[in-house]
Amino acid sequence: EWLELDVAEPGSGEEIAAWIGSEVLDVVIYNAGIWESGGFEPEYDFDQAPEDESWHIIEVNLGAAITCIQAVLPHLRRSEKGRIILIGSAAGLENTGLLEVAYTASKFGVRGLAQSLRENLRWDRIGVTCINPGEVANEIPYADGPEAALEAYENARIPIQDIVDLVRCVIDLSPAACVKEINIPAMTDEYA
Repeated sequence: EWLELDVAEPGSGEEIAAWIGSEVLDVVIYNAGIWESGGFEPEYDFDQAPEDESWHIIEVNLGAAITCIQAVLPHLRRSEKGRIILIGSAAGLENTGLLEVAYTASKFGVRGLAQSLRENLRWDRIGVTCINPGEVANEIPYADGPEAALEAYENARIPIQDIVDLVRCVIDLSPAACVKEINIPAMTDEYA
């Protein structure tokens, strides 16, 4: 089942919680990543980044993660093995040399969110993990398999199947395990 909504809109967390109803949640994955117009392109110029675009990036990548997770916590707390997995980015790691200000700041923030949530939820036994991938071959459909991604990008981008496998690994660990952060740059990613 799918619920379509704009997580940047106020009240989206409550809408998600209402949609869940009385169900127990075992896993929440927050996977959002939007960036500046012209981001990761040679013509990107921070001086020209519109203010509303910067705020929207921060709201979607970070702000909505906070409010949506807060809204569904009662459902996670009833799980025997609750997990929150935040998809950050290698752009949010130290000293990457990237120029995209709002995107990079928001992904640094996702890492901080994971750290704070982990401390807040430690005694609820809800594991919080931040996965920081480098360049992922998002354009290649999952159904095409990892080989299609490896071939299309000459092994320079991570097949989405690798990220899914990492998420499954974290989910399948015992409730005693706490995986704080996983950094997974592409092998040839010069920024990671």
